[in-house]
Amino acid sequence: MKTCPTSSLLALLLMLFSLNATAVSREEFDKERFDALTRDNALILVDIFANWCPTCARQREILDRYQQQNPDAPLHILTVNYNTQREWVRHFGATRQSTFLLYRGTERIWMSVAETSEDRITARLDEALNNLPAETPKETP
Repeated sequence: MKTCPTSSLLALLLMLFSLNATAVSREEFDKERFDALTRDNALILVDIFANWCPTCARQREILDRYQQQNPDAPLHILTVNYNTQREWVRHFGATRQSTFLLYRGTERIWMSVAETSEDRITARLDEALNNLPAETPKETP
């Protein structure tokens, strides 16, 4: 059976686009966004990172895989640049880059510094996701 080069190329492009569609959606930390998410009682991972940090790069790989495996997880990742957003680094009480802070609404439920064990990180995220409160039914008019 002959394979059409055009269909092979199309298949490759579709595969690449589907991988991109499940990539981690990260947002740069913004106070208004954080406040809105906390008001919604959302699950928020604050990722304090530095571009030059090898531990941060490893953590980012873990988060990428987690999001690819759980594309529908209601987890919001807000990144705080350790070098350029120092006021937020201090606000969150981070003593260094490679710090994760996990919030459910306004409650901090986990903090980790320099953790690179994929099993430990994913276990904490899974636990938090599995313990999300059920949505309350909306009243119908």
